[in-house]
Amino acid sequence: MGVLVLIRHGQSQWNLENRFTGWEDVPLTDLGRDEARRSGRLLKDTTFERAFTSDLQRAARTLDIVLEENGAPNVPITADKALNERHYGDLQGLNKAETAKKYGDEQVHIWRRSYDVPPPGGESLADTAARTLPYFEAEIAPLVKAGKTILVVAHGNSLRSIVMDIEELSREQVMQLNIPTGVPIVYEIDEQMKILSKKVLEE
Repeated sequence: MGVLVLIRHGQSQWNLENRFTGWEDVPLTDLGRDEARRSGRLLKDTTFERAFTSDLQRAARTLDIVLEENGAPNVPITADKALNERHYGDLQGLNKAETAKKYGDEQVHIWRRSYDVPPPGGESLADTAARTLPYFEAEIAPLVKAGKTILVVAHGNSLRSIVMDIEELSREQVMQLNIPTGVPIVYEIDEQMKILSKKVLEE
């Protein structure tokens, strides 16, 4: 049995400002760093053998803090842009509330939550999955199948694509899926990548 832990990065500056972030490389807030520390404490009894993150600083820094709190700062880490947040195209940097006023709440909700409708100039969740899942299946899943304990710190949509895959969610179900910042999701998984248990760790 392997263990897969997924964590969305802690709150970033643009999360705080309610802006579309995408591939913009913005830092964590004080709250985001606190969320990362809390995640590390919640995982203090878990021994990780490998860790993966995107190449954006909000995810990489969250991972560093989690491992520091976990007491295992020497875990091998691989960073790859395949795990980056989805690219929000023309919406990157825009305030979400102002964008909803301009385009309508329903349209913005579709851009944010649908499976295959991209924002202007950006990626849909399907586009994100097309780069995230091949990487996950080639680099991460084999370790989990082999019984390793693996930590992945990434982003709301790259993690939504992974959760959709391993939980076998439909396109309709994934529209309702929201992954909060700084909350570990712990899966026990067998050698066929079937989920044996799932826990969401919150204090």
